[in-house]
This record gives sequence, C-alpha cells and structure tokens, in this order.
Amino acid sequence: MSFRILWPAMRWPDGREIESSSVGEHTAEFSERYQDVTQEQWESCDAIVTVNDVPDEYKKRLKNCRIVVTPKVGFDNIDLESWSKLGIPVCNIPDYGTQEVADHAMALMLSLMKGITFHTRELKKDPSGLWRPALNPFGKRLSKCVFGIVGLGRIGTAAALRAKAFGMDVVMYDPYRENGAELAVGIRRTHSLKELFGQSDIVSLHLPLSERTEKLINLDVLSASKDGLVLINTARGPIIDLDDLYTALKEDKIAACGVDVLPDEPADPEHPLIKAWSDNEDWIDHRLLITPHSAFFTPESVYDMRYKGGEVAVKFLSGKGLDNCVNAEMLDSANDEN
Repeated sequence: MSFRILWPAMRWPDGREIESSSVGEHTAEFSERYQDVTQEQWESCDAIVTVNDVPDEYKKRLKNCRIVVTPKVGFDNIDLESWSKLGIPVCNIPDYGTQEVADHAMALMLSLMKGITFHTRELKKDPSGLWRPALNPFGKRLSKCVFGIVGLGRIGTAAALRAKAFGMDVVMYDPYRENGAELAVGIRRTHSLKELFGQSDIVSLHLPLSERTEKLINLDVLSASKDGLVLINTARGPIIDLDDLYTALKEDKIAACGVDVLPDEPADPEHPLIKAWSDNEDWIDHRLLITPHSAFFTPESVYDMRYKGGEVAVKFLSGKGLDNCVNAEMLDSANDEN
C-alpha cells in the first residue's frame, strides 16, 4: 500500500531529495505555504510533516490523515489538544541535534570562562599593547567549578557528560526525573532551583518550554545565585524572564550569560538588554554572548531533522510502531471521553 506524506509548508529553501528519500516508495508532496495546498491534498494525505502547527481552517479538511510529525525537539507551538480531539498522534524528532546543542552549551561557557571573544576583540584594538593574558575577567580552573544543569533529559545528560570530561563537579535539578537518574551518569541532585543556583559556578538550561517553565528563571531565582555565576541557555528563550535577566546582570547578581535562544526571535533591538548589548555599553562588556538559535545546526543534524520526519510517519503508517508521540495521554483521554 502506498501512502501520501505531505509537507505543507517547507522550512528549507533547497531541494527535496532528503524528504523524498525518507519515505521510500511512498509519495512525498510539498508546498511552500499552507494556503497553496490543494483541497485534494488536504483530504488525501495520510501524514503531515510540519514545523509549525496547521491552521484550524485546514485541519477541518483532513479526512485520511493518521499522524502529524513536527521535525524538531520542541512542540510548544503545536496545539496538541486539537490534534488529540481529531484522534491524530503528534510526534517530534527529539534526537537530531542532541550532540550539537550540548556542544554549543559548552562552547558558550568556554567562550565566557576562557575569554575567547573578549581577547579576540581586545587584541583587534591593539595587538601588541593588549597582549595581556590576565585581562580575562571570568577565568577559573574548570575542575574547581560546579556545573549545574536544569533538566536532565537527552541534551542535559549529554552536557553533563561533557562537563564531567572537564573534571567539573556536576549537579542537576529536574523534579520530573526519577530518583537515581543522576547516579546513572555519576552526578549529584539538588531539590530546588535556588539550591542549584546557590552552589553552581555555571548553570546550563536544558528543559522544554511549557506553561510551568515559562519565565521559570526569574529575578527571584537569579538573586539566589552564587557570586560570579555564568548562565547558559540553549533550550527555549521564554524560560528566562528577559527583563529579570537585564536586572540581574545590571545589579551584578550574576556575572555573565550566554544564550542561543530569546523570547522574541529575531532579537528585539529595543529591549533594554539587547540594546545595551548591541550598543556595547560598558557595564555589559563581555558579559553577554548571543547566537542566533544556531546551536542545533550542522549539516548532519539538518539531514537527520529532515529525514526522520518522513521516516517516523512511514513507520507508523506501515504498522511498525509509533515513535516519540507527545500527545499520548491526551489521545487516551479523548478516547475515554468517546
């Protein structure tokens, strides 16, 4: 039996060979925009692969669709409840960029702790006169540092193992992980965010965005930080209250911050923190690193993201199992109600 897998709004501007190869002998259909998908395509597709949620007006046209795959880790922009009411499982691709994001978190930490970007910029001003290694403002022996992790999932665990390789004392906070998860990778557990922030030299965030985690890292938490703390965020931007981060840096409650994600992307140039950073105000000099949500990006991870979306859809349609379903409980509840 041949299945039709629809990509209704393509993210990548280049060819479609990766997606087409992921579905084998089945049919891959593509559109650049939701509104360009035909009525017949909506009605006949067996699966949808999409980064963003399908607008409700198009969901109503679906007749044969049995699965939706969002080819990324995060699914906070997908209305799981509406798909569950339609009886359609939603799956993500949680493993395409695990190594890359963990590597990026370490890179942001090292850039700040070892003064990489700071020294490069200073030497450009005066390659001879500023040849002074003692200028690094955050230099510490890493093996004497405590590396805190919020969220011990796939990427958090990968970051923990990397920090351990530097000889760091690694501690985690994750109320949703079972007891002993930390022991399996040889690290310690704390039982509150403030406890974690209070003992860590570096805190790296690796948790999903939800109603519970939005603005979880606020001024109350940041004020409990150990002196000189460096905060890293490669997870989701809204997890940190950006106004409170501005205050925490301005009032020296934390030393520095490296982020790959922001609440508004692209960055809002009028936000006080972004404005101070872009204007090179003295007080924030070398204390904030920003990268453009690029932590996941390598050719290998992009290939995995693009290929695995179709692969997961075809596996389910072929009766070989459902991988990474993120609305399973909602589907069960909807079935019970019916």
